[in-house]
Amino acid sequence: MTGGPLEGVRVVDLTSVVVGPICTRTLADQGAEVVKVEPPGGDILRNLAHGSRTRGMSGKFMNFNRNKRSVCLDLKHSDGMAAMRRLLEGADVFVSNVRPVALERLGLDHAALSRTNARLIHCGILAFGSGGRYHNRPAYDPVVQSLSGVAATFHRSTGEPRFVPMVMTDHITGLIAAQCIGFALFRRARTGTGEAIEVPMFENMASFVMSEHMGAATFDPPVGPTGDGRLLSPHYRPMATKDGYITVGPNTDAQAFGFFEAIGRPELRDDPRFSNAAARTANAAAYFAIRAEGLAQRTTAEWLEILGARDIPAARYNTLEDLMEDPHLTDSGFFRTEEHPSEGRIRRTAVPNRFGGGMREDELPAPRLGQHTREVLRGIGYDEAELDRLEAAGAIADAAAPRGEAA
Repeated sequence: MTGGPLEGVRVVDLTSVVVGPICTRTLADQGAEVVKVEPPGGDILRNLAHGSRTRGMSGKFMNFNRNKRSVCLDLKHSDGMAAMRRLLEGADVFVSNVRPVALERLGLDHAALSRTNARLIHCGILAFGSGGRYHNRPAYDPVVQSLSGVAATFHRSTGEPRFVPMVMTDHITGLIAAQCIGFALFRRARTGTGEAIEVPMFENMASFVMSEHMGAATFDPPVGPTGDGRLLSPHYRPMATKDGYITVGPNTDAQAFGFFEAIGRPELRDDPRFSNAAARTANAAAYFAIRAEGLAQRTTAEWLEILGARDIPAARYNTLEDLMEDPHLTDSGFFRTEEHPSEGRIRRTAVPNRFGGGMREDELPAPRLGQHTREVLRGIGYDEAELDRLEAAGAIADAAAPRGEAA
């Protein structure tokens, strides 16, 4: 691996689905060497998501697992576990989203691993933190969205509890885990010692929601209700224009007054309901109604030109298909087309964040299951005879489907 701020950092990745893989993809994109350890059946995301050309290589799996190498180990086999332990002896970071009780049973908890690798940073991504009664319960993204108040924000705004139609909890928690690993690597650079990190989904999402919506209940006793009324308004959404939709964000006084002028209602700047930011928030329903009425009078393109001239934040509404053709993303090369060695021509997203000190130079396609098992194990001292024996015993595997095998 060459380039990137994490060049030289070795990560052993025992994660699956999204919350762990988005964490380790973030590390890999910035130069870390990530070895993805998969069971004989592979990460369930290989086949869970719709859309693939060959079995085990879904589009969603490929998006979350670029720049990694796949090693297929059966950790229920003593030789498979021995290979895992040898991998961890030379690792800088171990990331898992396996429940703590199962990790301890396998002997892969921090206390056990630190005895042979005191520099190891052990990051456990959990559903629930160790301090509460839910600890060790299983959960996926919608369970946490429901429990953490995400679904309740939709209930408050639309009258119906709903989930964000993305695995948002997984994304956010996975990115926080990558951030925590960066902090721990910084501390290890000063102390020489690794540590255990606990990153719980529920607590992180509860913090995410309530930092926004605790509101007047921040004070004890509360000085008003929970929730940001502006964000919870049913009108907080893209608004209709003459030919489509647009989103505008006139939040400062200058922006709001400029918007009033743009819709031909300059007198509203002197209306006490709208004369300052606090008043507009308190009268969010009326403010949204005025915006909706004004925006309906022109096309989206006309509004973008008018509002752009006044430096008022505004953007067209993109469908998922529109997003793939967005002119800004086209300019920046965000969507890239490349040849995957087994899957043929694919599109993928670029790394969005840039480091002036250099980025990862070599990029790896998402791996087939067990594609790098022998390569990685050779690198930690296994010879061909040992690898043959382990494969014959079922402790290691290369279960990759050949190109063209039906999904």
